[in-house]
This record gives sequence, structure tokens and C-alpha cells, in this order.
Amino acid sequence: MVITKKLTATTTDFSTMDLVCFCHLRWDFVYQRPQHLLTRFAQKFRVFFIEEPIFHAGEDICQVTLTKENVWVVKPHLSDVECSEMELIVRQKTLLNKLFAKMEIEKYLFWYYTPMALKISDQFRPLRIIYDCMDELSAFKFAPTEISQLEKKLFNKADLVFTGGHCLYEAKQDCHHNIHPFPSSIDKEHFSKARADVNEPSDQAPIPRLRIGFYGVIDERFNINLIREVASLRPEWHFVLVGPVVKIHPDDLPRNNNIHYLGGKSYQELPQYLAGWDIAMIPFEKNESTKFISPTKTPEYLAAGKPVISSSIRDVVKPYGELQLVHIADTTEQFIAAVEKELSTSDKSEWSKKVDQYLSQISWDKTWNRMMKLVDELIPFETTYRKTVSIAATADTLTAGTSVIK
Repeated sequence: MVITKKLTATTTDFSTMDLVCFCHLRWDFVYQRPQHLLTRFAQKFRVFFIEEPIFHAGEDICQVTLTKENVWVVKPHLSDVECSEMELIVRQKTLLNKLFAKMEIEKYLFWYYTPMALKISDQFRPLRIIYDCMDELSAFKFAPTEISQLEKKLFNKADLVFTGGHCLYEAKQDCHHNIHPFPSSIDKEHFSKARADVNEPSDQAPIPRLRIGFYGVIDERFNINLIREVASLRPEWHFVLVGPVVKIHPDDLPRNNNIHYLGGKSYQELPQYLAGWDIAMIPFEKNESTKFISPTKTPEYLAAGKPVISSSIRDVVKPYGELQLVHIADTTEQFIAAVEKELSTSDKSEWSKKVDQYLSQISWDKTWNRMMKLVDELIPFETTYRKTVSIAATADTLTAGTSVIK
């Protein structure tokens, strides 16, 4: 095999243990729980983030990119030739086998975000298996029919299970003997930037005040009818929606003049947008897809110093609603009343103190450290270190920092 280029994971030494993560989300889509946690794990392990395949006109390859966070992002590209599902699985297994051989992944943990990955990873023998159950994926729109069955299989295989919130933990606690709730946390330093004067983004600057904002994926969980009704009843209020639209037809979105779709933004840009909002919102539907979610944006909005109006998502109601840190509103009338209450409240100093006191107890660093203690209990990690392993590309480099295995 001819080497055309070598890439190394910087000069940092990594532990003899590798962590291989299988995820249904793209690393560069929306920065959320997997990115927060795996970036921290990358300080201790080599971390490989295996994405779902992309179909293209070329041959089967693995595109491997080292991110600035020292995470190896692996994008399988499969030829779009017509074949059976079993053949697709075999082809993905073949690419993974080549990846493991080329990167010398020999002593490793498996970290799953999707049970569907069991179909392409059952030929490996990880030292331990961890399942971070961040969502009830079976309730999502277009979810594979077999996902619940595969999740049962994953529970049987896993040595350790985390859940993305307390509500999800209550639903899954009888499924595993070693299961622990870890709700959404916060990078306070990042989002507190929104409390200072920042440059107004050019696409948000022309939008009049009052601004009520949302960032995140706009999908079947988003209550588009609520926003349509409130925007119609209060045309002087402006709704700023930041994020990609997924699984919703564009024709179904409300197009009021006071609703502004700004598209997806990077994680680094979010505080700039938050800084220009008067109120932040989490207007989710109350349906099967939101029953067990724990929105990361709740503490992020609060860290930015913004009042928050949320639908009665259980992991928002408890603790944020019960502590009166967040307004809870499910109907148009309740939403309007919450906004008007905020507008009539001039002194928010007591609320701000309560917010900061609560947020002082949580962070992604604290979450990761608690998780790490549980992972450490699974297996005694060696204190020796390995040299960084080069990746040999067998095709021309696609972009800087990216190589191909085929």
C-alpha cells in the first residue's frame, strides 16, 4: 500500500486505549452533546467518530479528517450502485476493518449514540461498550422500524449506559444494571459572552426589536403553529430562527413578515446572535419525539443572561420551571402572557442571581469528570503511552488535514 501523505494527531501523546464512537449525527452539523463530551475524551484517548455513510458516484472509501479538537472524524463514502441492505452492511464492515488496520486500533472502547451501528460493528471485540442514550430515537420522524429491537440488543451488550436526561433515565432505568442520568450541561464561558457588547451579525442587525430567538435544528419537534399564531397576533414582535430546517417541507413553515429564518450558524457564532435577543425560546411540540428530550439550549440561553420561554418539556419543567428560572408556556395565550410578563418586569437582579447560582453547579467539564469516573471503574487504564499513529492515504488528499482509506 503506497503512502501518499501522513497525518498525525499533533504532538500530544494519547493513552493506549482508543475510543471509537458510532453516531447518527454529523460532527460538523450542530455542536451538541457528542461534540462536548468527545472533545474532552480526546484529551485522554484517540477518539474516532464514525458517521453514517454518504452515497456518491465513486468507489467505497473512508474519508478521515483530524479536527482541531483532536477527534478523527470518519466519513464512509459508499458507491451508489444498487445492492441489497446486506451488501451495504458488508461494504461498511470492510471499510471499518481497513480503518482499524491502518490506524492500528487494537485496544479500544466502543461508544454508541445509535443502536443501528450494531449492524456494522458486531465483528469487533471492544474491551468495553458504552451507550450514551441521548434521545429516544425510535420516536423521531422516519426512525428505522428495527431501532427498538437493536436498542434492546445494545442494552444487553453494554457495560455502562448514560441517558441524556432524568426523564429518559426513568423510562430506561429497568433496561440495564449500570445506567446513570446525565442531563444537558453548559459551557458557561462560551455563552456568557452574550452578556457583553458584541458585534451584531449582519443578517440579524436589520431585524427590529422586540426580538424573540431560537437556535437549533428546526424539525418535527418545533411547534411551527405556535410561532405562526403568536407572530400573527403580535406583528410588532420579531422571531429570529437560527438553524437548519430538517424533515419539514419549506412550504409548511410560517412566512409572516416578522419571522426571520437565518439558517445554520457555527457554535462559535451563537453568542453573537444571542446577545441581540430580548427573549430566548424553546417552542417544542408535546409529542413522542420530545417526550424524553433534555434541551442543551436551556442552560445555554440562561448563561447568556436571556429570559427563556419553553414548552412544558419535562426536563425543562424540572428543574428550570420549578425553580422559576424559565417560563413554561404551551399555548399561544400562555406564550404571549409570558412575554408580556417579561416586558413588565424591570428589575431582574434576583432572577439573575438565581440563574448564576444554579449554573455554578453544572458544566460539561463536571459532567465529563463524573462520566470518566464511571468509565474508569469498567477497566483499569494503563499509565503507559503510545506514539501517535500516522494514517496512510491511498488516494490524493481531499483537503488539508484529510486523507482517504480505500
